[in-house]
Amino acid sequence: MMDRLRAMEMFLSVAKTSSFTETARLSATSATSVSRIIGDLEDHLGVQLLLRSTRQVTLTEAGESYARQIEPILWSIDEARDSISAISTKPQGVLRIHSRTMFGLGVLTPLIPQFAALYPQIKIELALGEDKVDLRRQGIDIDFRISPPAEAGLKRRKLFESKRLLVASPAYMADRPAVESPADLHHHDLLAYMRPGDVYNWRFSRKNKDREVRDEDLEIAPRHVSNNGMVLLDLALSGQGVALLDDYTVANWLDQGDLVHLLPDHDVTNSTFEEGIYATFLDTPIVPAKIRTMLDFVIERTAGMQRRFDVWRQPLTVNRP
Repeated sequence: MMDRLRAMEMFLSVAKTSSFTETARLSATSATSVSRIIGDLEDHLGVQLLLRSTRQVTLTEAGESYARQIEPILWSIDEARDSISAISTKPQGVLRIHSRTMFGLGVLTPLIPQFAALYPQIKIELALGEDKVDLRRQGIDIDFRISPPAEAGLKRRKLFESKRLLVASPAYMADRPAVESPADLHHHDLLAYMRPGDVYNWRFSRKNKDREVRDEDLEIAPRHVSNNGMVLLDLALSGQGVALLDDYTVANWLDQGDLVHLLPDHDVTNSTFEEGIYATFLDTPIVPAKIRTMLDFVIERTAGMQRRFDVWRQPLTVNRP
């Protein structure tokens, strides 16, 4: 039974990765062994699940149907195992974390050595990226996001609130016109987060004397774009233009005078004004001990206005002008 379960896991891995080699790496075995085990599974089922060639591995119609049926079964088995593991008072096992790049580099990475010293039985796998992830399908325990989850079946814990700031280096602003209103940004080089195929818009909000909120959308033509906030930060520090970045990521450089805050009387965003860092995880009857431990550890060190600024570290070296 256990061999059959292992064969099902290996087949599903090959179905997702289209690679015996990658499945072998993930399973800590050889590609030959993976091929043999799946071959035995095909013999047991009496159907061909995979089409093999020297260039690629593809699923047969039977293989596609089998993959769809066994994935929720294997997930339930994993969930049951994790639930049992959660009963243990000693957190242990592999903790798979996904995070937005800026938070992962500037906050999570510096905290990992402290966490590892306290919980040596937990192995962390940290993946960084800007794309939306599917926790269940991708086997992720915690996803640190900048907005609350909208998908069903997920829980969330809010670490802290944040807002985005328009910043530029003093050297850049020295010979450029002052920015006194959003419209003045049309005369500047702008550094924007990459949104392929989209119109680039920065949204502004400001309270007037009557305490009413005025909103304004500004369509921009960026000078440079990137899907990585660290790139935009580096470009801003290097005098390449005006960037829109999270407050906790630029606080140190604002304090040191390496960046200046533009339009401080405005709130600004490129998405929604409801911003912050949210820890997202699966809504299960019992949250595994390793997940609870990591969430409590991170929240204890980041929650609160000043603490979110203090925890940030400078994860890269920039060449200032």
